[in-house]
Amino acid sequence: MSLDFYDAELRAHHEHLRAAYAISPGDQVVDIGCGTGLTTREAARAAAPGRVVGVDVSEAMLERARQLTAAERLDNVRYEFDDAQVHRFDPAAFDVAISRFGTMFFSDPIAAFANIAAALRPEARLLLLVWQRREHNQWARAIDTALGDAARPPPPGADPFSLGDAEATARILERAGFDAIRFEDVHEPVLYGRDLDAALAFVRGFQNVSAALASLSDGEAARTVERLRETLAAHYSDERGVVLDSHSWLITARRRRYEVDNMRPGPG
Repeated sequence: MSLDFYDAELRAHHEHLRAAYAISPGDQVVDIGCGTGLTTREAARAAAPGRVVGVDVSEAMLERARQLTAAERLDNVRYEFDDAQVHRFDPAAFDVAISRFGTMFFSDPIAAFANIAAALRPEARLLLLVWQRREHNQWARAIDTALGDAARPPPPGADPFSLGDAEATARILERAGFDAIRFEDVHEPVLYGRDLDAALAFVRGFQNVSAALASLSDGEAARTVERLRETLAAHYSDERGVVLDSHSWLITARRRRYEVDNMRPGPG
């Protein structure tokens, strides 16, 4: 499965984040969970001559990001392989932090966002796209239905909907050092492409799906894969390919003017 499939899946969501960036020439930007770097490269073009740092925990995605960045001849980008929860950012170094579905998997979200806040200058901006609660996302419900009894709750630190409750997420961000927190409902489809086989391969790569299939006998797994195929086929049209409904939050906030040093987690 191409690493670029994820960018295609989320292209409708991406336009909302792009519209909210308001990155200015000279800005210093950090992209959390940057994946293959589409958001990082866009930020780099807007920020030039400012610089952009992309951080991710997938070395494979970062290697693809570096290839694409070199091909686009962008020289104001660097990528770092690390977890933003513990990464030692330069303090108060950035004007903007962005993330497209890259902040839902922190083991300690308060510590993670405090670490990000400490990397931002006072009143610097935070812009996030995160999934709303599972029940508001047709794509997740449909996959769970197809998995049937094999579906399992995500383990801690692996829940894509961990920031879906707006009130709870606002409290996390407030405790981490942010204010002026706003949530905008983004109602857009997830787009799995015009090739049903490719869409099925992509969905089978989801962590919860691969874990569920691994827990089944060969026969049960084959029947479950066929249900997944039927589910995706039910959402296929010649005009748009495989399309399922979704809801996400576009979250904007600002780093508070005080408590920078106090909010940063200590060593260990």
